Amino acid sequence: MVQVTVSCPVYPSEDPGKVVKALRNIFPTGEFAVESGAVSGAADLDEFARLIRRQRILDTARSQMLKGRKHSRTRTAFELNKQVATVGKVSFVDYDVALGTISVEVRDDDIDELIDRVAPVTVDGEEVRA
Repeated sequence: MVQVTVSCPVYPSEDPGKVVKALRNIFPTGEFAVESGAVSGAADLDEFARLIRRQRILDTARSQMLKGRKHSRTRTAFELNKQVATVGKVSFVDYDVALGTISVEVRDDDIDELIDRVAPVTVDGEEVRA
């Protein structure tokens, strides 16, 4: 069973409602709560998968998800740009960002199969179907 946990900091200069809205742009079915200067909650990857296809960033998404496994068969993690999420786009981050990032942790019994489904292998920009 897939478990997706999403979290990000909310700084005093930020409107918590706008931060939640940014998360919902990528994870619209997520159930998020604002507590102690952070937003967190459970979500699914359906809209995320649609967005990475629409933006034609499957290779980047796959690379980041594989990199986030860190030798685990059941878990991957990656960071997304919070500001870019405000306009409904996915942008992966692997460096410090002034207002923090959206942390996504995905757990599944077979994380490699899940990655293949969400961000499949491509050839010349087209999905390779098995």
